[in-house]
Amino acid sequence: MTLARSLVLFALAALAEIGGAWLVWQGVREHRGLLWIAGGVVALGVYGFVATLQPDAHFGRILAAYGGVFVAGSLAWGMIVDRFQPDRWDYAGAAICLIGVAVIMYAPRG
Repeated sequence: MTLARSLVLFALAALAEIGGAWLVWQGVREHRGLLWIAGGVVALGVYGFVATLQPDAHFGRILAAYGGVFVAGSLAWGMIVDRFQPDRWDYAGAAICLIGVAVIMYAPRG
């Protein structure tokens, strides 16, 4: 259950942070206004809160692992929302990052 909870929390954190950053981007770069920016700021705050719910107690480990989730999640967001088409190097880089996440978070520790 701890592994499933951790994976769900990483997915929620990715949605909140990537979505929040995207909303700020839309508000500023696409001139959609302050409500978009405010929504992004709220979503980024939610991300910060969700990260604290991870079962592991080490801030550095959680944030380091989340970096890999962010890389893969950002590419997925770009594909779904912005119709970005990653190339094989994007996919390879994301896979390497996710392997890093697995090692950092789920390797057996004594």
